[in-house]
Amino acid sequence: MRLAAIDIGSNAARLLITEVTQDNEGITQFNKLNLVRVPLRLGFDVFEKGEISKEKRGMVLQTMKAYGHLINAYNVKNVIACATSAMRDAANSADIIRKVKLETGLEIEIISGELEASIIYENHIAEHMNVDNSYMYIDVGGGSTELTFFAEGKLVFKQSFNIGTIRLLKDMVTDNKWNEMKDFIKSKTRGYKKIIAIGTGGNINKIFSLSKKKDGKPLSLDILRDYYKEFSSYSLQDRINVYKLREDRADVIVPALLIYINAMRWADTDEIYVPKIGLADGLIQHLYSELSAKGITS
Repeated sequence: MRLAAIDIGSNAARLLITEVTQDNEGITQFNKLNLVRVPLRLGFDVFEKGEISKEKRGMVLQTMKAYGHLINAYNVKNVIACATSAMRDAANSADIIRKVKLETGLEIEIISGELEASIIYENHIAEHMNVDNSYMYIDVGGGSTELTFFAEGKLVFKQSFNIGTIRLLKDMVTDNKWNEMKDFIKSKTRGYKKIIAIGTGGNINKIFSLSKKKDGKPLSLDILRDYYKEFSSYSLQDRINVYKLREDRADVIVPALLIYINAMRWADTDEIYVPKIGLADGLIQHLYSELSAKGITS
């Protein structure tokens, strides 16, 4: 069966189309057919003005129409569409959701930060890793950072913080917010076995790609610090030119690195795995679980 997931974040909207099959041993396989990303950058409106501008509303609608056409072209029958931090905070999000539903038939659900953390965890990466370690998922977005901690064979905590790349660029993260996140991580991870970070999000994926590390190998905290210093020393245009980054990546990658570095320091971990999964992947897993519970598997 084919499934589609739409993730409307504070920086970009993504459409993931996946083929779900069973192998000869009955194990479920998730094969990506297409991943499309549109840099809507809703957070730049919302975190400053409290709502999504007319121009961005039009972009959301056109993006959802395009995604709807792709979903139909792939003959996908089951779709899940979720929005996160920017749409959570936007005063006019209900109007946008209503218009999208009216003109495309696609229903957008605004999810809480805690549910966002849970859905990312549904990729279950940590469950297949060394049980002698503890694992902290760090998912950095434009509007928020989701943390999920896995230790001793179980989920220990999931927590969302309104610390994101766009909020940092807009100088909207107070010292109190940082301290809240620091105190939470330190208190909740104290006493557990060696902690390893699992990083999700477009920025950490880009860093992993630039590092030329082999898949399955971790990045060290020192490497992240080096990239942070290096990128910070360049202007936005130089980052674009030197590292061949899109503008909508070049500006947020520095604050993203700061979030990953801080979260790792406070959890006392010195390496991070980058499995190239994100909220859209978790949404696919979430949708498949819901359909399976209803006996719909084809």
